[in-house]
Amino acid sequence: MMRAVLYIALCLLCLWGCAGTPKEVPAVESAKAKHFLWKVSDANSSVWILGSVHFADSTFYPLDAVIDTAFEKAEELAVEINLGDEEVNADVARESIRRGMLPPGKSLDMVLPESLWTSLDSLCSAWNFPSAGLKTMRPWLAATTLSVVAIQRAGINPEYGIDVVLMDRAATAGKAIVSLETAEEQVGALSDVDDSDSSGIYYLKTTLKEIASLDSMVAQMVRAWKTGDDELLRRVMNEEVGEPSASDKSIKEGVEKRIYTDRNVKMAESIANFLSEDRSVFIVVGAAHLVLDKQNVIELLRSKGLKVERF
Repeated sequence: MMRAVLYIALCLLCLWGCAGTPKEVPAVESAKAKHFLWKVSDANSSVWILGSVHFADSTFYPLDAVIDTAFEKAEELAVEINLGDEEVNADVARESIRRGMLPPGKSLDMVLPESLWTSLDSLCSAWNFPSAGLKTMRPWLAATTLSVVAIQRAGINPEYGIDVVLMDRAATAGKAIVSLETAEEQVGALSDVDDSDSSGIYYLKTTLKEIASLDSMVAQMVRAWKTGDDELLRRVMNEEVGEPSASDKSIKEGVEKRIYTDRNVKMAESIANFLSEDRSVFIVVGAAHLVLDKQNVIELLRSKGLKVERF
């Protein structure tokens, strides 16, 4: 199973959106040998796909010239979901509330096993973060909230996210911005609400385990992205924190299919459609969708007979 906390950084946008890019971005040397960047072509057109991290820092910029050149030449930018659009933002907020809030008469401490609520409450106390604010949330939304807070505490800023920066640049340049997913699909990837909230409880339990080693995980993730090291990225994302129980293994398989495999298939279909329509598109999706294990987006595009080149 992919790391729950880093999955937020690599595959899903922060559900509450990100506003603008920094005014000043320090220059860094950018002569990298390899990037999470691919050119995908059919007989008469091509698109570019960049693997993003949605939370980054100033050292990621400026982007390498090969990325900048491909972006500048594209007529459209495609992202998982365009949170720069106010209507889309409103849809995400509505879906998050609809799927993420507990019904009247229930609270998170009532839904969770006592030991899990105690662990959550202790972490919130250590962070000086009010656990009371989580009590109305379903476990999946509480886990997502904690993931975002943990990543920000590690010094990773959503304003520097690759897709956020490129959406700002696209808007400034007058490029069309296309969403690959709807708000319902994006929020639904994590929510999968049932009467027992079993998937959400598993996600929250895994998140709390991973937070203790977050600094090391983030450092390795940053190194992997900057050097284009997909092996390192896979290793960091796939490392288990303890051995899951038999019931957790079953839940894990369902979560992985929903947030990873199913979405990859849809993304690959959308990208293939861009090519069939001869559209000039620069595509940005979470890096994990492009390199993790089987049935990633790149493999799916190759299986369609498309030419795929790594840069």
